[in-house]
Amino acid sequence: MNNRRRIIGVVTSNKMTKTVVVEITRKYRHPLYKKVVYSSMRLKAHDEIGCQIGDEVRIVETQPMSRDKRWAVETVIKRETRTSDQGVGE
Repeated sequence: MNNRRRIIGVVTSNKMTKTVVVEITRKYRHPLYKKVVYSSMRLKAHDEIGCQIGDEVRIVETQPMSRDKRWAVETVIKRETRTSDQGVGE
């Protein structure tokens, strides 16, 4: 194993060619006020696997591929299952 950082997140966009946007959310307690705080980051990652929106993926840091891309999709942890009925109003 190497020393590269690995993060688990959810794919929120796959409209670009070989690029996905992964959202990483984390929850922590504020050190002074003791309130639970939610924060999220959106990172662009190189995708050779063909991820879909909603997939849970592990991304690994790489050398810069473009101005915004510094991450690559390593594996898909959980595939999003979509039914054909979604989005249809009744």
